[in-house]
Amino acid sequence: METIKTYGLTLSQFIDLALKEDLGNGDQTTLATIPGDLEGAAIMKAKEDGVICGLVVADQVFNRVDPKLIVKTLVAEGATVKNGDSILEVSGPVASILKAERLVLNCMQRMSGIATKTSHLVKKIEGTGARLLDTRKTTPLFRAFEKWAVQAGGGVNHRFGLYDMILIKDNHVDACGGIGPAIRAARKYLDDTGHKLKIEIETRNIAEVRQAMEAGGADRIMLDNFSVEQLREAVALIDKRFETEASGNIDEHTIREVALTGVDFISVGALTHSFKSLDISLKIITRK
Repeated sequence: METIKTYGLTLSQFIDLALKEDLGNGDQTTLATIPGDLEGAAIMKAKEDGVICGLVVADQVFNRVDPKLIVKTLVAEGATVKNGDSILEVSGPVASILKAERLVLNCMQRMSGIATKTSHLVKKIEGTGARLLDTRKTTPLFRAFEKWAVQAGGGVNHRFGLYDMILIKDNHVDACGGIGPAIRAARKYLDDTGHKLKIEIETRNIAEVRQAMEAGGADRIMLDNFSVEQLREAVALIDKRFETEASGNIDEHTIREVALTGVDFISVGALTHSFKSLDISLKIITRK
């Protein structure tokens, strides 16, 4: 996780800020009730079936709170677990375990929820050749973790931010005067700046697909809110000359039918904005 290069926070910076937000001037409950020299252990368990993600984050949070804490992972990142399965054990000063508990759970429950939802949808499109993409519909400052979770669930990351791909959407097209002018402007910008970025153009109907093909210069054509019948028509028209991406109002009930149209990618914003966090607990099991 620490190796992910973005213009956002590193894992260490995120943990420091999150701990500062939670601890303030101290964990007053723990300070009031738990002796500083009390040693013990805690175990993390899944309280429902799902895909686990965030073990690296958990380990780093525990280590940041107290280097004396020892973490033992009991499953692999991206592993499928059942209700009641043990995920990890942590031992050391009990006060330190309690300080780290909520940040660890907040991260892992959200990441595991995204990984679980992603895995569910990836299984829906198995054998079709289509790949499942996330979007930028993420939680501010938590994006790297959410996109990490999509990978853990078997999905593929779309662009990370506004800086690593040119994605010409409907508002860009309308403001620029049309699909042709927008693509030409983007190509000129890349030529002028020397940036090596892919270009994707969003289309809203078959007429715009034709315009994008005639303009050329794009790497991928997004087919936004197309019906299944329109997707089939567009895919046949494009005929592999450009990558294709279906997007808009796609859920578990429609995703396989969309995938069977022959699109290369399917982007689903709900992976990171409408997931259900996985229920995970951390309980003290021993004290010395």
